Amino acid sequence: MTGCAKRCKQGLVKFVMSLHKLITGTLNKDKIDDDFEMSVVCHRPEGLDKLEAHSNFSKRELQVLYRGFKNECPSGVVNEDTFKQIYSQFFPHGDASTYAHYLFNAFDSTHSGSIKFEDFVMALSILLRGSVREKLQWTFNLYDINKDGYINKEEMTDIVRAIYDMMGKYTYPALKTDTPRQHVDAFFQKMDKNKDGVVTLDEFILSCQEDENIMRSLQLFQNVM
Repeated sequence: MTGCAKRCKQGLVKFVMSLHKLITGTLNKDKIDDDFEMSVVCHRPEGLDKLEAHSNFSKRELQVLYRGFKNECPSGVVNEDTFKQIYSQFFPHGDASTYAHYLFNAFDSTHSGSIKFEDFVMALSILLRGSVREKLQWTFNLYDINKDGYINKEEMTDIVRAIYDMMGKYTYPALKTDTPRQHVDAFFQKMDKNKDGVVTLDEFILSCQEDENIMRSLQLFQNVM
């Protein structure tokens, strides 16, 4: 690993630590951790005000996240290989590479091959603090691998299998090879309202809102983010 990649990786670890504090509500709004106090960013990004206006994060939260993301990664972007390395650390008993690939593509909304801080913030704003519909739209986009506006069985199976692979044998001790396909078949039976073999965004949202079991399953899958 090059020096730049190593610094970027360290910076992302700090970013994830700050993100964990946002999720758990332990981020102190009056005092920033010593790590961040020692590495204050002198130049505030021009887009911070815009991010605050368009996201569900406060200015202080954005500042803390930015310091963790940018100080150790001066380029301000993360490529897919680095993203996979970071993500795999949180799932040591499984193979997270495939799911990390899909997740990376969902974050990389411009298909540039890299993720900027702004990309992270806007996606996390939806996943952590968005409305139910916003979260479902984002999840639909994740499952719509080829971005044609529909989810077919192959796409959903690929995502579900990637999640099972990532969680590993210790999470699913009795997992069988055909479990992902059975899971998808049950989903499609409820979601594909007109039985045309694909699920539209409207069908996806309606099905999730109508069926608490589907919603709980999707929330479980969102937790691996």
